[in-house]
Amino acid sequence: MNLDKIREAAERVARSVGVEVVDVEWQVGKQRLLRLYIDRPPSPGQSIGSGISHSDCEAVSEQLNVILDVEDLVPGPAYVLEVSSPGLDRKLLKPSDYERFAGRLAKVWLNEPVENAKFVEGRLAGFADGVVQISVRDRTISFPLANVRKANLVVEF
Repeated sequence: MNLDKIREAAERVARSVGVEVVDVEWQVGKQRLLRLYIDRPPSPGQSIGSGISHSDCEAVSEQLNVILDVEDLVPGPAYVLEVSSPGLDRKLLKPSDYERFAGRLAKVWLNEPVENAKFVEGRLAGFADGVVQISVRDRTISFPLANVRKANLVVEF
């Protein structure tokens, strides 16, 4: 199975529906699961999109199912296709995510320690030239995006 080809098919479908693909996951356990996260691109000046509806997920799921079957992109036994929103605690995966969500609270796990820490929680303060900046209390911590093992937004109320 080629996850890149699945992502390409998902992006074609997403564009036709007016949404964007955030992430594609493949899990094998009790069942085979192909999970697709979609979001609505923000309008100019917005940091977040207007949200994903159930009908957006349904439209992407129906169209993508047909393509996956016709192109036989998921060979083998049956699998479940799940299409959903990335949620309020969404993963930060691409450089554009760090720019788009500047000012938002985030948790970041690092591969190599920065200032003796492999975990940082603070406000995204910027991204430039492959370097992430996070404001933590009264200082800003910088590290290369390549050093990020995992990063998520933090839900704020």
